[in-house]
Amino acid sequence: MAAVVILQDKCVGCGLCAKACPFDAIDLDKGARKASINEKCTACGSCFESCKKFGAIVHGARRKAKADLSEYRGVWVYVEQRAGVVQPVAVELLGEGRRLADALGVELSGVLLGEGIEPLAREAIELGADRVFLCESPALAGYTTDGHTKALDALVRAHKPEILLFGATHIGRDLAPRLAARVDTGLTADCTKLEIDPADRKLLQTRPAFGGNVMATIVTPNNRPQMATVRPGVMKKAEAKPGRAGEIVRFDAAVGAGDLRTRVLEVVRSARPCCAIEEAEIIVSGGRGLGKPEGFELLQRLADKLGATVGSSRACVDAGWIGHERQVGQTGKTVKPRLYIACGISGAIQHLAGMSSSDLIVAINKNPDAPIFSVADYAIVGDLYEVVPALIQALDRKESLAELIASRAAA
Repeated sequence: MAAVVILQDKCVGCGLCAKACPFDAIDLDKGARKASINEKCTACGSCFESCKKFGAIVHGARRKAKADLSEYRGVWVYVEQRAGVVQPVAVELLGEGRRLADALGVELSGVLLGEGIEPLAREAIELGADRVFLCESPALAGYTTDGHTKALDALVRAHKPEILLFGATHIGRDLAPRLAARVDTGLTADCTKLEIDPADRKLLQTRPAFGGNVMATIVTPNNRPQMATVRPGVMKKAEAKPGRAGEIVRFDAAVGAGDLRTRVLEVVRSARPCCAIEEAEIIVSGGRGLGKPEGFELLQRLADKLGATVGSSRACVDAGWIGHERQVGQTGKTVKPRLYIACGISGAIQHLAGMSSSDLIVAINKNPDAPIFSVADYAIVGDLYEVVPALIQALDRKESLAELIASRAAA
């Protein structure tokens, strides 16, 4: 549907809209005394005010019939799996979906697409799903945009969920917008918080905006399902309850080889080891305060002592000191480890957005006014090249890390 529509029954052919349009996107039929929109329209809105008297120009969305929201019910989670393994973000979403479903008084359903994955459906039930829609087909064995979109489109149209959640992974970010366009609804990307409005059951979808400088809460008032992708590492993981009962519903989406415009010929594993920083229990991160790329060698020594993973702020990634897969922050990974040690990181809001929900935060910085200290549980004011070696030496002596940190905490 066009973004700008001229209602022919109200148009009088006055030409005011054509004069107001800066792109010559409105044609006038002088004989019929009617105006029409051509392909040059950019939906800039300049014509709306010119036709205020007659009300003949409207947004295309206004002409669309509203969905009957009462037909949609239930919370769904797309249970992302790769090579027969449920991904950690799906475990997080099942935990969050359970909370949302309980708040609404509805069922939580998981959606599994693939081939030979019935054991994963039982796993999803143990993780909190009341029901799992299982769609198996050779055409769905490997992820393709076409195959998974067609299967989900058919499933959503048949069963009408109220809420549908995806992980903000490579697959989720590819699949969710394609499905949203198919079912004519909105999508909020990279959410960090989800809540239910008790007044009208709307899903309040919160995400960073304007470079992480503000947090925007978005709603989908007139369309269903309410769809969102959620950043990995933000939500609390569901706890499995072995033996939990639930229903497995097999669904045939009739996806065949002819529906696929692409084929997965081979999956090649990366030669370098993947750090999976969003799954780490302990993270030692470095920032611009390291001063040089060799500083990460020192952080790696501390990480080795703690069984931790090394992370980074965006400044170090942009400088080429470390790979992007290690980046923590709004444009990197969102993490929620048990312990996060920030070394030489000032604490820009974009970085805080990716790690502020960590269980315990230790910050080391020479600047006592560094923003990172506002979220730190322990703030150590000092030169990281003095503090970090002291931590390593203490670990060599098997001293209590908590005691050592506390003894050196300045605030």
